[in-house]
Amino acid sequence: MLGIGLWGLDRGGMWRDEAVSFQAGRRTVPQIWLLLHDVDAVHGLYYLLVHTVLAVHPGEVVLRLPSVCAAAVTAALVAALGTRLLRPRVGLWAGLLYAVVPMAGHYAQEGRSYALVAAGATGATLLFVRAARGDGRGGWWPYGLVLGLTCWLHEFAVLLLCAHGASLALARAGARVWRRWACAAGAVGLSLLPMALVSRGQSAQVAWLRRPTADTAQGLLRAFLGPADGVYWVCLGLALAGLVGSAGLVGRRGDITLAGVALPLTVVPPAVLMLVSQASPLYVDRYVLYALSGAPLLVAAGAERVAGSVGRAGRLCADRVGERRRSPQRPSVPQRLSVRQRLSVLRRLSVLRRLSVSGPSLRTLAGVFAIVLALLEQLPLLRADRDPATRADDLGAVSRVVARETGPGDPVLFLPGDARNAALAYPRAFRGVRDVALVEGAAESGTLYGREAGPAEMRRRLGRLDRVWVVADHDLLTGRWSPRKPAELTKLAVLKRDFTGQKEILRDGTAVRLYVRNPLPVPAIPPRAPLPPRAPLPSGPPRPVRS
Repeated sequence: MLGIGLWGLDRGGMWRDEAVSFQAGRRTVPQIWLLLHDVDAVHGLYYLLVHTVLAVHPGEVVLRLPSVCAAAVTAALVAALGTRLLRPRVGLWAGLLYAVVPMAGHYAQEGRSYALVAAGATGATLLFVRAARGDGRGGWWPYGLVLGLTCWLHEFAVLLLCAHGASLALARAGARVWRRWACAAGAVGLSLLPMALVSRGQSAQVAWLRRPTADTAQGLLRAFLGPADGVYWVCLGLALAGLVGSAGLVGRRGDITLAGVALPLTVVPPAVLMLVSQASPLYVDRYVLYALSGAPLLVAAGAERVAGSVGRAGRLCADRVGERRRSPQRPSVPQRLSVRQRLSVLRRLSVLRRLSVSGPSLRTLAGVFAIVLALLEQLPLLRADRDPATRADDLGAVSRVVARETGPGDPVLFLPGDARNAALAYPRAFRGVRDVALVEGAAESGTLYGREAGPAEMRRRLGRLDRVWVVADHDLLTGRWSPRKPAELTKLAVLKRDFTGQKEILRDGTAVRLYVRNPLPVPAIPPRAPLPPRAPLPSGPPRPVRS
């Protein structure tokens, strides 16, 4: 997982969410605290972590390193879960499967909190299994502590409690286990209450979300099991086999099985969030990335069941052949065969017996080989994911265009105001230009993108300009959507009325366009009225001619 995460980590550009993490992490701790009163309270703990990391070296590669490390830790924790719940071979397969899933690799290279949430949730699940089984020391408090910290990284990790409750129900746990788990869950909920109250007042940030549909659920299942068709159908079949194998979904009373942990972990958090989103849309697949940890466990358990069935069939065949060889009435090698043919048959039987003895090792290697084949099948997807064009936008490319096209003192207008994210993430590219609309900087104002002038002041500022560079959402400029804020409407109206776009460079949905003021119309001069005719001079005697 570490190798896949480090591969192509420097994409040469951040997209909008990563840029927010970067510019928030570059602020001081008091400025981050001020920001959380306005937006992104759910990411507050992550921004403090990023602040510490970027203090070492401010760069986008360093920004992504915590996610890479967290993804590697998650793969190791998935392996530990498979080992504890079934056997080491299953743990090895599950950990490797998690590492080659393109969705895990995608968020391993994101400068956001989701890979860290997945690591915390998987670690909490491992502690849950230990506590429910009564293994180790410490009881339930380490579980509550890890899950509480994970929820402070992102509050939707609290849905993991629903999955763990379902696992206890499938295990038919005793009253003592239920009581201790409820105390830990209650402590987690109480610790999360302040964040829930603050984030509720910031719900406008997710107003763009839409209700999930059946296609959304199917897309998430494909992302969990593997987007490539060959990998998806094989993994789906093995996952179904894993539900009925290895003690099944419901084991002995009080016994937590692998399927009893993995299936709720995979299904319950996304299902709950999708159901809630039918009333108030809150669902995005990255919010439930941590549920991915259960899918490789189910697939590995199914592979173990299939491999066990094949091994038992091989041993049965070998035993029957051995009985025939020992029986004088039914020799294993027909006498009518030639000597060379008999030797060939005996060699094959010897290989079959050796395979039945060394079966576990060969099964482990065969499973690893199958995972390598799955990696090769999905390698084009992993390679394409390293391209910045696969993200929603590429602010690094936008900043390079601005640095190339603008000069010192050139006026720049951001439309809408959150397009200023490029300047905040790459301030060197915008050094020397003049931000037309800005009144107060982002860090000083405690906002993500700063405070801008009102409509009247915006008209006055734009009225003094003869040319202006505009960094804008291309869909907004083409009329595919319209802003709601009066200041944004004023920008758009003045540009359409008084300016003409002359040069445009498009980068992944963001346009850098030069606007030049329209020439003033020349006033028409009214035609002059015709002059009245002159009166004829009076006639008189001729003047004498001088000699």
